[in-house]
Amino acid sequence: MKQRSSRYEDVKARWCCQFSIYFTIFGCYSFFGLKFQRERFVKRYHSLTYILTVIVLASLAGGFWGNRVQATSKSSEDLNELLKTYSEVLSLAEENYADDVDPQKTVYDSIRGMLKTLDPHSNFFDPKSFSQFREDQRGNFYGLGITIAIRNSKPTVISPIPGTPAYRLGIRSGDIISKIESKSTDGLSIQDVVDKLRGPKGTTVNISVQREGIPELLEFSIVRDEIPHYSIPFTFFLRPKIGYIRVDTFTETTEKEITDSLKKLGSDLEGLILDLRSNPGGYLQAAIAVADKFLKNGQDVLITKGRISSANHRYPASKGTEGPYYPMVVLINSGSASASEIVAGAIQDHDRGLIVGETSFGKGLVQTVFPLSQGAGVSLTTAKWYTPSGRLIQRDYAHKSYYDYYWNKGKETAPTEIKYTDSGREVFGGGGIAPDAKVEVPKLNKFQTLLLSKSHIFTFVRNYNVSHPALERGFEVNDTILNEFRHFLNSNDVAYQETEFSENLDFIRRQIKYEYFLARFTQEEAQKVLLDGDPQVAKALEVLPQAKALYQNAKKVMASKRGPGK
Repeated sequence: MKQRSSRYEDVKARWCCQFSIYFTIFGCYSFFGLKFQRERFVKRYHSLTYILTVIVLASLAGGFWGNRVQATSKSSEDLNELLKTYSEVLSLAEENYADDVDPQKTVYDSIRGMLKTLDPHSNFFDPKSFSQFREDQRGNFYGLGITIAIRNSKPTVISPIPGTPAYRLGIRSGDIISKIESKSTDGLSIQDVVDKLRGPKGTTVNISVQREGIPELLEFSIVRDEIPHYSIPFTFFLRPKIGYIRVDTFTETTEKEITDSLKKLGSDLEGLILDLRSNPGGYLQAAIAVADKFLKNGQDVLITKGRISSANHRYPASKGTEGPYYPMVVLINSGSASASEIVAGAIQDHDRGLIVGETSFGKGLVQTVFPLSQGAGVSLTTAKWYTPSGRLIQRDYAHKSYYDYYWNKGKETAPTEIKYTDSGREVFGGGGIAPDAKVEVPKLNKFQTLLLSKSHIFTFVRNYNVSHPALERGFEVNDTILNEFRHFLNSNDVAYQETEFSENLDFIRRQIKYEYFLARFTQEEAQKVLLDGDPQVAKALEVLPQAKALYQNAKKVMASKRGPGK
């Protein structure tokens, strides 16, 4: 089951912009097959054993990664002394602290704290988090196939995913999940609901649904199945022969998905908009595969450099494309990070397309994911990555708090270096990918925030659909519907001024139409409604001719550098 939840966004922010290079570390599992013991008398022994296991395993991982990491006798003695001190503190806390001490939680938190002294992106995953992380990277899970969110304090279906068990049984947008296995969902967080709905393939979950216009609860018994978690949710035409592809994240399935998306758009494209906004990154090889679809064979996608020799690599487009070379625009914002920046940086440095939007996050660190004992894992920074022109786009994190680092992202900073694209344009390092055409999306005003945060538009459309059951593909928000919405707000004691309403008519119309299409048709049709009023998309369409001229000029420049006949 997919979800648009606060926890989901928190997880994305915490592990924002991590992308993974997976390595098999042979033998680690057989060496460290420990199990947690429940008996109190082994707690202190287990706590020390576990932290020793994690630290030693990390050392072994470094050894398998590259031969440069070697422990000297002196360093081993120092490490033993440090572990002894750690053990003493943990034992004292267990014996003397004012409250009971959970050894596992204490050890996990101390590992996270240790990693945060290195950089903002190295992270420790407990077994549950690591399992979810791997599930997200694989691109599938077992569940019902619904996108849910908390609306009016209730777990509410935003949209069923076509082809899934929930979709086949008739679960609808706006349905409220009142009970799961006869137990009320009141007070449950979005993650609590998700955990109860997910489960092994082939098992059954019973839910009770409240649907607007029907007084009694509807009972559903749904057999869980594999649910695809698409990294590319939308592929369609914005205009005749002008394609649009939205990439939400980079997973192990993204390469196949981008291939399928381009086939769907066809070979006679005259322009492409690749939307990477708010894409936090993901799997490195997926980013390389996406860039490969638009670059020539042999053109660099990125370069990595690290302390150990095996971390130093050039990653060229191994297949490349021989055409057609339609103009393209890449959309980014402050939430575009890591793998998204790799793709945007490669497109920009090779003048393959123009970048439109806002400055990206600025994450130039590479994490390698190492599996640990107990089903846990660690994501450790092992290298820095550079764009093809040699830019390091990593923002400064050594001289600011983590809060400032994560929440004051996307701001323009003084460049730390100047590099040049294939055609000689200046590009800058040290603060994310700066767009070629900067377009900021206006922030929500107070009235807009009220309407969305309290789900007033969502609830209004849900009620409207009950009293207007006929499907209207040509649905438009006319004056009659606006008056109905006014009446809805007034009847629900929503405080607002008429001037606020009249000044936000375009916003209200678009959001009502979006919710209508989301409930009545498909997510794709609803997405088209939102994009129709998107200033960054409008700019992308406007500059497509410039993107074509840029690429043609770059070809001439590169040909002149190679010389005649080369």
